[in-house]
Amino acid sequence: MSAVPKSWFAIYCRSRNEKKVNALLLHDGIETYLPILKTLKQWSDRKKWVEEPLFRSYIFVHITLKEYMKVLQTDGVVRFITFEGKPVPVPPQQIIAIKQFLDSEDAPHMVNESFQIGDRVEVFRGSLKGLAGNLVDWRGKQKVRIEIESIGQSIVLTVPRSYLKVIPKQDAV
Repeated sequence: MSAVPKSWFAIYCRSRNEKKVNALLLHDGIETYLPILKTLKQWSDRKKWVEEPLFRSYIFVHITLKEYMKVLQTDGVVRFITFEGKPVPVPPQQIIAIKQFLDSEDAPHMVNESFQIGDRVEVFRGSLKGLAGNLVDWRGKQKVRIEIESIGQSIVLTVPRSYLKVIPKQDAV
């Protein structure tokens, strides 16, 4: 008897229900993949690292077509991603690529930190890690102008915003 082939499919679930749906599917014996990013959230009184889905409202399931209805009947699942009414398999190499991307050193870490012109910032990821200076201005989503004090010059860097952090000002004594 040959094994029934499993394929990866993307499902769309209710907003902010990704983790709940993932837990329900795992409880029902369905193999899932929910790509997660760590995000620094800032409230008026505190900052906290939280885990958020990389793709909001989407989860990947590794199933046979016999398990299709079981997944669809799970609380919080809205629908499968389809083309011409049929669920579209996600190639396994795409799932592997997402996993490798999130496991790599250059994986994005979404930071909801607000930057102000004049802030002292430091690059904490990637090839420019450790470079610090004053934020002069933004040049699009991934370009910043930083003044490097030691040489008294400003340079334009192509750095994702998520690679920057504000260096806290030292309290004056």
